[in-house]
Amino acid sequence: MFVDEIKIYARAGHGGKGCVAFHREAYIAKGGPSGGNGGRGGSVILQADHDLNNLIAQYYQPRLIAEEGEGGLGKGMDGHAGKDLVIKVPCGTLVWRLAGGAKEVPEDEDEAPGSKPVLQTSTGKRPLFRRAGGDLAVEIDLSREGAGQAPAGSSPKGERVADLTQHGQQFVLCQGGRGGLGNRNFATAARQTPRFAQPGEPGEEGDFLFELRIIAEVGLVGYPNAGKSTLLTAISKARPKVAPYPFTTLHPQIGIVEYEDFHRLTVCDVPGLIEGAHQNVGLGHAFLRHIERCKILVLLLDMAGTDNRAPWNDYKSLLCELELYDPALLDKPRLVVANKMDETVAEKNLKQFKTKVKKVSPLPISAAFDQGVDKFKKRIREAVAEATKD
Repeated sequence: MFVDEIKIYARAGHGGKGCVAFHREAYIAKGGPSGGNGGRGGSVILQADHDLNNLIAQYYQPRLIAEEGEGGLGKGMDGHAGKDLVIKVPCGTLVWRLAGGAKEVPEDEDEAPGSKPVLQTSTGKRPLFRRAGGDLAVEIDLSREGAGQAPAGSSPKGERVADLTQHGQQFVLCQGGRGGLGNRNFATAARQTPRFAQPGEPGEEGDFLFELRIIAEVGLVGYPNAGKSTLLTAISKARPKVAPYPFTTLHPQIGIVEYEDFHRLTVCDVPGLIEGAHQNVGLGHAFLRHIERCKILVLLLDMAGTDNRAPWNDYKSLLCELELYDPALLDKPRLVVANKMDETVAEKNLKQFKTKVKKVSPLPISAAFDQGVDKFKKRIREAVAEATKD
């Protein structure tokens, strides 16, 4: 199963509570405060890994909850910090913070009666210390401005918070809460026996959308049944399903093209596009987003017109769909390839294509019979090198 988009809930660990304790020892009648501090909560950390190719792990584990910090103890002993939760995701993963409303945090049982509840945003922040009346009244507002709200001009998916593209790159998705201070931290000359301590700070939390956009140097784009999977099989060791009917490929396939001098290129075979793909017809958005990171695009045309489509109309339709989805895709270098040249009618269609579409010279190949494949591999290597140089 291939998963390239998944919604998850993440929550960092809460900080441990500070301890209220006093020093007790023989022959010492009144020892001072000795409550330890609470431990820090664990954070939820994302790490890019080039050994992964989809988000299947998050599909089976949509709730990511880190370990909580331990509470402080007497004799000045601090609590253990919670262990960070490190989640590996494939390179090319985009992380979106989904918009969420605020929710009310109920009063803790050990808080003073009458304390006012505070609002907790989707980030999970709240005042670290709350106390109504008494000797100490401290309120530290840790909420960030605009938390839980998508900024102006953001995507309908929410706010984009991370783009993990490099192997080993890490991003702290949810920061663990700080541990509360023990009562020993509040002793002063005027207040030598404080009988209160700080509660731990809640860890950040929220709903997120993980979206995978495959990182490949060459993207194969074309109509269904144009021969993209056959071409990928001919130039690499990838073995996608090949059959004589449309939409045989249902999710992107990756192939590695190897050369005699040990140079390598990554090629992405995108499932076939149809008219209206820019409006998500035929899951067009799910397919088109995988070519956004490609350095060059290969427009593969069925020059034999197997499905009773004119190749020149296919070419114009593909350019139209790419432009309507993202005009920046047309700025990428592209190579037009005429496939299925082993058919008799293909030569006639190729001449007519050059007449109807000016300034475009398709590269004739027959992927099924390895005709022109070596020349194709050379052309894409030159195009990638030129695009990388720019």
